[in-house]
Amino acid sequence: MMRVVVGLSGGVDSSVAAYLLKEQGYDVVGLFMRNWKDTTGTLEGDCPWYDDHMFAELVAKRLDIPFHLIDLSDEYRRRVVDYMFAEYGRGRTPNPDVLCNREIKFDAFLKAALDLGADYVATGHYCRREDVEIDGRTVHRLLAGSDPNKDQSYFLCQLTQRQLSRALFPIGHLLKPEVRRIAAEQHLATAARKDSQGICFVGKVDLPVFLQQWLEAREGDIVEVPASWDGYRPLADGATLDELAAPYAYRETDGTCVGRHRGAHFFTIGQRKGLNVGGKPEPLFVIATDVERNVLYVGQGQRHPGLYRRGLRILPDEMHWVRPDRALQPGASARFRMRIRYRQPLQDGVLHVTPEGGYIVFDEPQRGVTAGQFASWYDGEELIGSGVIHC
Repeated sequence: MMRVVVGLSGGVDSSVAAYLLKEQGYDVVGLFMRNWKDTTGTLEGDCPWYDDHMFAELVAKRLDIPFHLIDLSDEYRRRVVDYMFAEYGRGRTPNPDVLCNREIKFDAFLKAALDLGADYVATGHYCRREDVEIDGRTVHRLLAGSDPNKDQSYFLCQLTQRQLSRALFPIGHLLKPEVRRIAAEQHLATAARKDSQGICFVGKVDLPVFLQQWLEAREGDIVEVPASWDGYRPLADGATLDELAAPYAYRETDGTCVGRHRGAHFFTIGQRKGLNVGGKPEPLFVIATDVERNVLYVGQGQRHPGLYRRGLRILPDEMHWVRPDRALQPGASARFRMRIRYRQPLQDGVLHVTPEGGYIVFDEPQRGVTAGQFASWYDGEELIGSGVIHC
């Protein structure tokens, strides 16, 4: 009998994943990950991991499956949290969920599961794996979840073929209401539990507040750049890839100082909250951060041109192919559908690969292209590759 270790998180999705696998005849083992250990007292009582652990254990008892706990907090801090702080300190906005899947759930957790005799690991992600034979070799395709409102393939955009070969996604073909219904019918303790929001270890603390407890605050100017700024002129025909991907380069003299902030590294492109600048006809949004000079650039309104870009760049060593057999070689390009953040509708564009890295040029300008986030590219329902947005 094939053994599957399920990452029981204390939520309804992983609970139903475990139930479905047991119904299919697998030898199912529940394994709960503890990913955060607060050694400072900053978040004492806020991180809900112990509540999650209790719900996960109740589900395991209901399903009559073995249940274990593994403490991965040291790995998580080193491979996810430290990376996150370093990126914010550089003025970039990381995606810890993508890193957690690549570094923890399908690496450190996978190794622990294999030590328990697992053939596969399973999670409650809304995505699907499909195996196909290509030139006599098995290729694992990562497909979007059937529920368009819950598709989580983006969060797995950094997985490798080796990791996918051990992964099962039992609820990827279901809609969320069906998952809730199954959980209720089976009297699982998580049936009515709300979905988790944000990063687990932050708990009830807002992320900006949390960052201010770990990164040094430095007061600086908030500079409003008008929509009429000369730099927003359309690029000429025949613009180079570097020109299409380049972020806007602002100087303080390009606008007017309208307020003060406590650190440019606490803000991200497109952010509205936390600026504390009023008296404007339209809300202000962050359009750029300069962490070296500690200047925050903002613009008025959702349609401010500073919020939109035609392209982005990915460094060569940060290009990743979920399907290595479809990797583009330098000098090649291909049309894909793109996503630069979770739940963003897929956008049409072209990926160009050069010795200097990957360049994505969108058919239409995109709002909030943000360094540090992941860009992913799809062919139909299949996620083909991804990369960290450099600029």
